[in-house]
Amino acid sequence: MLTPVNREQELKHETLQLLREYQESNSAAIRNQLVHLNFGLVRKEAHHWVNQCNESYEDLLQVGCIGLIRAIERFDTTKGTAFSSFAIPYIRGEIQHYLRDRGPAVRIPRRWLALRQQSVATIQDLRMKLNRQPTDAEIAQTLKVSLAEWQEIKLADQNREPLSLDTPVGDTEEGTTSLGELVPDPRYRSFQLAQEDRIRLQQALAHLENRTREILEFVFLHDLTQKEVAELLNISVVTVSRRVKKGLEAMKKLMTGTDD
Repeated sequence: MLTPVNREQELKHETLQLLREYQESNSAAIRNQLVHLNFGLVRKEAHHWVNQCNESYEDLLQVGCIGLIRAIERFDTTKGTAFSSFAIPYIRGEIQHYLRDRGPAVRIPRRWLALRQQSVATIQDLRMKLNRQPTDAEIAQTLKVSLAEWQEIKLADQNREPLSLDTPVGDTEEGTTSLGELVPDPRYRSFQLAQEDRIRLQQALAHLENRTREILEFVFLHDLTQKEVAELLNISVVTVSRRVKKGLEAMKKLMTGTDD
């Protein structure tokens, strides 16, 4: 019977062997085997994040698997790095980016969220007792909070998600009018330019040499220090620093179309 230590060593050996085969064949079947063998890394990260967000455990597992697959595709067996140490930042980074994208634009205190949820049943009970819509003062009194705080809770809940400036407003004979046209904002153009820059940034990143791109992703996307990246990739901090500088310069040239 295998002990936990022996099982872990066997898993590492089997993973390394499959990674070597995958680098030679790029086989989807082998990649799937690697995902299955190392799925525990995804489960561990998903367990860590599920209690810190409103997303389901299953969704976090799916997102984490994307990070695991990226780690499999980019792992270099000749560097002597443990695959688990290499894969965890990819898995964690993918989950963090997903949560950032899904997170509300306005952060609401947990106490206010709980009171807002409690207010749903409270308002229904008061409506039945009073045979009318309860006032804010009556709701606040039942919830045992001040009127001012209840009104702040309502306002925060209403403004939790922003409206798109492209949201159609009304119907006219000449067609639908967007919110952006009714409320002009010079920052909207800046937002559009930021989205365009993001696309150009991703395209420039894809043109970099693999190791340089990998280092930039660890530093700027996964929030690792240069020292952590050096230890992870088994290279010197000086090498990481040079690669970061070289990568940023290359991306600047790619994005500006200059050779200066």
